[in-house]
Amino acid sequence: MMRTISRPLALAAAALAATLTLSGCGGTAASSGEENPYGLIDPGTIRVASLGDSKPYTFTDESGEFTGFDVELFTDVAHRIGVDDVVFTGQDFSGLLSAVANEQFDVGVAAIGITEDRQQTVDFSDGYLAGYLTLITREDSGIGSEQDVAGHRLGVVQGTLQEAYAVKNFTESDLVRFPDNNTAIAAVNSGAVDAHFLDYEAAQDYMEKFGLVSAADIPSFDAPAGFAIAKDKEEFKAALNEALGDAMEDGTWKELYEKWFPGSPMPEQYLPSAEQTATPAPTSK
Repeated sequence: MMRTISRPLALAAAALAATLTLSGCGGTAASSGEENPYGLIDPGTIRVASLGDSKPYTFTDESGEFTGFDVELFTDVAHRIGVDDVVFTGQDFSGLLSAVANEQFDVGVAAIGITEDRQQTVDFSDGYLAGYLTLITREDSGIGSEQDVAGHRLGVVQGTLQEAYAVKNFTESDLVRFPDNNTAIAAVNSGAVDAHFLDYEAAQDYMEKFGLVSAADIPSFDAPAGFAIAKDKEEFKAALNEALGDAMEDGTWKELYEKWFPGSPMPEQYLPSAEQTATPAPTSK
């Protein structure tokens, strides 16, 4: 009698186990896609390639933590798409975009100007920042305008918009390429180069710290900054764009801009629609 009962029980148990196994497999596959809808390297975490010395965009504070306009804006955008674990890692700018393209990082965040050349390597979110470029120099350098850099040694950070602009427009200058702004500014102070070409806002900080002066502030609105992401990440890109648009419309972008760029001209196309007085410029595609 025990053998007669045990056989049906064993068969039933086997059938139940098979059903649970099949259900488990299907559930795991479904939950995997649901848990990582943006194709992140580590589900639930966004790994960000950034710069540690590009104040006020992205830089490390006294405790070694990343902060700045771009850092706070991207952290807010990430929260809006449901990701609160955002890990920033400093990189040399010259290798930052290739690291994103090779998916060593999920995104690049460092006031990265959107250009056609860079779009060959990575994709970009909509633009979120436009501003000025500055020639910074010593008071006794004799450089007081864009034209004055002719015949002088001019520092640029390799791979930046400033380098591309300088190659095109400062053809009579001897360009000296550096891995970051700190190294270039040290060269200006030592006399190894006569001037350095960098972002307007970063220049303000260096001028205050080292007694340097601006020889020229040059508007640059044709290549707005965007978040760099690897190609074929359409869901991730769409989510970032929607959250970025929300951050602009509800005034978060404006609040952060006023915090990090006090007194600086404010690009109207990034303000809430109710505060815009002109037709907004189109975002990058």
